[in-house]
Amino acid sequence: MPVYEDLDPALDDAQLASALVRNAGRMALAMRAEGLDGERKTSVSDVVTAADKAAEKYVLQQLRNCRPEDGILGEEGAQFTGSSGRTWVIDPVDGTYNFLSGSSYWCSAIALRVDGGDPVDPQVLLGAVYQPQEEKLWLGGQQIPATLNGERLPVLSQASLDQLSAATYLHPTWLARPEAAAPWLAAVAELATFRLLGSGSCDLSRVAQGEWGCWFQHSTPLWDWLPGKAIVTAAGGVTEVLRVNGLNWFVAGGAAAVAGLRAALASGELGPGASPAAGDASAVGADN
Repeated sequence: MPVYEDLDPALDDAQLASALVRNAGRMALAMRAEGLDGERKTSVSDVVTAADKAAEKYVLQQLRNCRPEDGILGEEGAQFTGSSGRTWVIDPVDGTYNFLSGSSYWCSAIALRVDGGDPVDPQVLLGAVYQPQEEKLWLGGQQIPATLNGERLPVLSQASLDQLSAATYLHPTWLARPEAAAPWLAAVAELATFRLLGSGSCDLSRVAQGEWGCWFQHSTPLWDWLPGKAIVTAAGGVTEVLRVNGLNWFVAGGAAAVAGLRAALASGELGPGASPAAGDASAVGADN
């Protein structure tokens, strides 16, 4: 496993985020090459590996050194309450099932959010996403242009849904639940085509890049949403969270695509009595 020197606290936030995801991603990739087993969390497709934990520990240590007053929230349990009003949200390996299976479609992601406000969709200052096997690093945020490997991304397309491919995800268990299946099917029926690839941050970064036309998923945790949200909005895109059948649907893309997704998802509203039981809404929405 590679060992990295401590990062310089003098790095600005964008530089720090870029270094953290690059080093965490390379660390995880090196550990996979040495051999890894997965530990099941909520389902056979929701797993964690020693690489997830080691990469998160590395990011935690560097943030405590470089930004001691900031908070930290990590997918694998890292948590620190800061005093600055800002929190780093980290996902050392997004797309762990892909990662463990040998796919290249996984990444290391981080976002810097403002504390307070909407707990489901808080204000985000910046996001960084690094896909190690493809050597792609996306970065963007408030006052930070959206870039891929330092090259500025073009403004997002304003094409309608029927001209676009969407990246999306719906865990198989939700297909039997009308409150999730009805809005999702209504949305995909409006698209030119769609792809389910299993890494929200990879998906959203590619929306910002223009490779995918838009993105939507329900019950998305902050670490799968905020890094990509920051990059999409920096690229001139739009992001929203809307509630249908008791579920929060997270949507991103050009303004026309988001408007189309909003209408399509809302058309899947089943009416009173269709909402999931308390506590179900975020159980496996992002399980991939």
